[in-house]
Formats: sequence, C-alpha cells, structure tokens
Amino acid sequence: MTRRMIAPLLFGVVGVAILLSLGIWQVQRLAWKNAILNEIGTRLAAEAVAIPSAPDPAVDAYRRVMADGVIEPGELDVYTSNPPQGVGYRAIVPLRLADGRLVLLDRGFVPIENKDDARLVGPIHVEGALVWPQETDFFTSEPDQEKNIWFARDVPLMAKALGTLPVMVVTETSDDPNGPTPMPLTVNIPNDHLQYAITWFLLAVVWAGMTGYLLWRIKRRID
Repeated sequence: MTRRMIAPLLFGVVGVAILLSLGIWQVQRLAWKNAILNEIGTRLAAEAVAIPSAPDPAVDAYRRVMADGVIEPGELDVYTSNPPQGVGYRAIVPLRLADGRLVLLDRGFVPIENKDDARLVGPIHVEGALVWPQETDFFTSEPDQEKNIWFARDVPLMAKALGTLPVMVVTETSDDPNGPTPMPLTVNIPNDHLQYAITWFLLAVVWAGMTGYLLWRIKRRID
C-alpha cells in the first residue's frame, strides 16, 4: 500500500464505522420502541381500573380506567374529523371524580352542526383510557378562544383553561346514551427505526464500495 492510499482508506474506514454505528443505534432504538408499544398493547388489553391517585404519563399512558364522576360546566371543542361522519369536534369537559379531583374527559365526536348543542352536565359513569396526546407542534394554530375552537389536544393548556389536573381520559363507553360518539383510541407513537437502520446500513455499504473503487483507481494510476 502506498502513502497516497492511506488517507482515502482511513476516510473510508471512519465513514463506514460511523454509518454502521448509526445503524446499530437505530436497531437499539427499534427494540426500545417495540418494548414501549408492547407495553401499551398490554395496558389497552387489560381490565379497566380506577384512575391512579397520581397518574404518571411514563407509566400510565394508555392505561384503561373507569370512573364515576360528575361532568361540570365548561367544554372545549377540538376541530377534527371522524370518517365517515365527516368533520366536527372532540368535546373535552371537566370531570369531577368521587375523590374530588378534577380531570379532563374527552367525550368523543360531535358533528360540526351540533357544536353548540346542550350536552350532559351531571353524573356519569365512563370507561376509557388515560392519554397525554402529543398533537401540537410549531405549526399548530393557537386556539380561537372567542369561538371556542381548538386545533389540537393540549393537555396542560386545556387543564389550565378548565382548572383541572393535567390528566385526560378518552371515553370508550359511558352511560350517557345521547352523548358524543366515542372515537377510536389511536397510539400516536412513530416507529420508523427499522427504515432508518436499513438506510444507514445501505449507506455504509455504498460508502465501503466507493472507498474500494477509489483505492482501485489510485492503485491503477500508480501501477
């Protein structure tokens, strides 16, 4: 090997090592994310329990719960769609639990034309799941407070608006036959680590191939 080949070789080895390490890291992230999704699946498949005394998003997200409480006045409407019913709103209300705590209750879907209809204020039994949805980002519009139209479920901000704890229960069933339509519970946790890992590994192969080709060209010119 000549001195002219050392620098390209080192550059190639370092590049391949970095790309392989990124691929391995994504594989590790994939295992971690799959464990989280499996745990969420276990929680959703379990029997409903009482709302924990101090719900923690790290351990209680998507835990199925049941509660007897009282819906208090106040409703926040989150613009959404619910095929095939079309566009409408999620009705978020304050729920006073038997122990006195006040939490957010996502009652479900209300068609757009029924936004301002009167809905239950009073005792209710609900079963659902605890959620802390991550629906806001840099592009999310601020709520239209005058028209009471929100564009994402923001638990801390909604809790502040309604004076509740930053805890949300998404309704699956309730004993209010005329209430909003419960919406399917979705797990909004992206899991693209396999694609990322494959991309990094393929780039490592390409980098190694380009390095080999460069070294072959240098060797030919020397010979």
